[in-house]
Amino acid sequence: MSSVPVPRLYIVTDRQATAGRPLAGVVRAALAGARRGGLAPEQIAVQLREKDLGGRALRDLAGALREITRAAGAALMINDRLDVALAVGADGVHLGGGSLSPADARAIAPSLRVAISTHAPGDLHGLSATVDFAVFGPVRDTPSKRAYGAPVGLAALAAAAASGVPLIGIGGLDAGDVETISRAGARGLACIRPVMSADNPEQAGFLLGQALADPRGGTAVTEPHRT
Repeated sequence: MSSVPVPRLYIVTDRQATAGRPLAGVVRAALAGARRGGLAPEQIAVQLREKDLGGRALRDLAGALREITRAAGAALMINDRLDVALAVGADGVHLGGGSLSPADARAIAPSLRVAISTHAPGDLHGLSATVDFAVFGPVRDTPSKRAYGAPVGLAALAAAAASGVPLIGIGGLDAGDVETISRAGARGLACIRPVMSADNPEQAGFLLGQALADPRGGTAVTEPHRT
């Protein structure tokens, strides 16, 4: 749809998966690690996805993440809530199956990036003119995506990539999967638990950044643990 960069690393939040640590701190550490791993700021985005929060609480959390992502040079996307995205000056909105259509979101807020969640190649039909990128999956089994059905697998990812919409793979993926999904046509990797639940979110961000910064989509090499 646009010339804005498609994220190589798309960190999706889940404050219930951080073992009690403040979400803002986990995100800040992961962004620092991804940058240290070699990703440029414009190759990183964070999606605030906390569907159980009410408007005020979500607005407050979005404001905190806006400050963190802006300082890191990364993009901030807000799940579903176009009003919150506009209120905090986010970069875009991420739409699910029950959200506004991409065309409606684009009409209301033409300055925002628009991303969508998709689960089958047919979901992408006719969307290349209205979305900036799509998250596709679950590629593999993962607890957070079981409600959306069985894993779609790499063949479906490759078929979806033929749509012309830039794709980011999600679902049971980590740094070691970068080469595989890149060969299938994905432009990037989205993850929740590999960052949110990591003992060391900065190290997790580093390994993901290192793998994704490799133009061959290679597998990350571990770095000595940093506390």
